[in-house]
Amino acid sequence: MLLYALHDAVAKPMPGELVAPSLAKSWTATEDGLSYEFALREGVRFHNGEPVTADDVKYSFERYRGTSAALLKARVDAVETPDPRRIVFRLKDPWPDFMNFYTTATGAGWVVPRRYVEQVGEDGFKKAPIGAGPYKFVSFTPGVELVLEAFDEYWRKKPSVRRLVLRVIPDEATRLAALKRGEVDIAYSIRAELADELRRTPGLTLKPVVIQSPFWLYFADQWDPKSPWHDLRVRQAANLAIDRKTINEALTLGYSHINDSIVPDNFEFYWQPPPPVFDPAKAKQLLAQAGHPKGFNAGEYFCDSSYANLAEAVLNNLKEVGIQSRLRPMERATFVKGYGDKAFRNIIQGGSGSFGNAATRMETFVVKGGPYVYGSYPDIDALFPQQAVELNHARRAELLTRMQRLVRERAIFAPLWQLGFINGVGPRIGESSFGRIAGYPYTSPYEDLTLKST
Repeated sequence: MLLYALHDAVAKPMPGELVAPSLAKSWTATEDGLSYEFALREGVRFHNGEPVTADDVKYSFERYRGTSAALLKARVDAVETPDPRRIVFRLKDPWPDFMNFYTTATGAGWVVPRRYVEQVGEDGFKKAPIGAGPYKFVSFTPGVELVLEAFDEYWRKKPSVRRLVLRVIPDEATRLAALKRGEVDIAYSIRAELADELRRTPGLTLKPVVIQSPFWLYFADQWDPKSPWHDLRVRQAANLAIDRKTINEALTLGYSHINDSIVPDNFEFYWQPPPPVFDPAKAKQLLAQAGHPKGFNAGEYFCDSSYANLAEAVLNNLKEVGIQSRLRPMERATFVKGYGDKAFRNIIQGGSGSFGNAATRMETFVVKGGPYVYGSYPDIDALFPQQAVELNHARRAELLTRMQRLVRERAIFAPLWQLGFINGVGPRIGESSFGRIAGYPYTSPYEDLTLKST
C-alpha cells in the first residue's frame, strides 16, 4: 500500500502496463537471456535531494530480504554499475522470469537511498523513511495514522493532493461510519451487509476492484495415505459442495470472480478452466463411494481471521454434505507463518495477492520445495524446470497450461474466488485511482488522486 506513495521502483506495474518504466527510462536484454541492462532517468532525486544512482539500485537489490529473495539472488551471478545511470544484472543461466521477479513478484526493484540508510541504520530508516516516490514522510503514530506530504519534484508529475493521512481503523463498521461522517474520504475493504449499506448511502460511491488475490482450500493431508483427503473423490466432493455464487453475492455483492484457479485471471500464462460446479448431491455420492456414506470429521479449518466470514460460509457448505470441520481463525501474521512453516493439517484457507505470473504461483504453492507446498506430484514437478528455461513464449505457455490442468484434475485445491475488494469513496474525491493498476487493490498511483473543486 505504501510503496507507491513513499517509494519508486526501477520498473513497476502502472495503468495500462504490466511493467512500466519508472526510475529506469529503458532496459535491454541480451539475446541469450543472460544479461539485463537498465538506464536510469536523469535528474531523479530522493526526498532529501540526493540523486538516484545505479549504486542505490544495486544496494536496494542486495538489501532486499522479502518474498522469494533467496530464489531471485541465487539466479543472479553479478550486479554491475558501469556508471551512475547504468546497472547490469548478469544471470547464471537464462531465466525468462527475471523481469517478472525483479519488477513485480518481489520488492527487489524498489529503490532506497544507500547513503541515508547506512547513516541512520535500519531502525532509523523505519522511523523516518526517505524514498523517491510522489509523497514524503511527515509523521507516524503507531496504530493511529501515517501522514505524508506531496513531493513536488517527483519525476512523473506533481501530486495534486497536498497531504495524505492514512488512518488505521481495523473495524469495518467503524471505517464505514467515518466515511459517512466525512472524517475520511476513502475507506478500504467494506464487505457483506456493510457494503450494501455503503451502496445505498447518498453521496458515497462503491468502488469494487477485482484484485489478483484468489482464495482457495488447500487439503494439506492429501499425500497421507491414512487421511480421507488422500482420496481424489473426497477432494472432488469438497469442491462440489461449495456454493460459490451464493457466497459471492452475500459477502462481496457478486463482485468477486469465480474462476476455479489459484492463478489470477489477469496473469500471464493463465489458463481458463471450466467454471466450478455446485452439486451437493454428487458430492455426497462421491463421499459414499470413497467409504464415507455418513461423511467424516475433517479436523480443523485454518484461516486468516480477516476472512473468517468466508470460512464460515464454506464450512456450512461442507457440513451440508457431511464434512465436519472446526474453524481456527488466526491473526494474519500468525496464520502466514504457520502456513509457511508447514504447521497446519486438514484444511487451510489460503490466498495470495502477490504480483507475478502463472509460473510464480506454481512455484510458490504447487511445486516441490515451494514455501507453501506440503506435498507435490512428480509429473507436475517435472514440468516446472522445463518451462523455467523455455525462452519460446508459445512453448512455455503450453507447459504452464499442462501444469494448471493437472493441478485442477488432481483437485489439489478447491478454489473459492478471485476477491472482489470493495471500497468506499466520499463526495470530495474526484479521481480515486481505484482499479487503474490491474489487480491492485488500493488507490494508486497516488500522484493521480484528485479532489473535486469546491
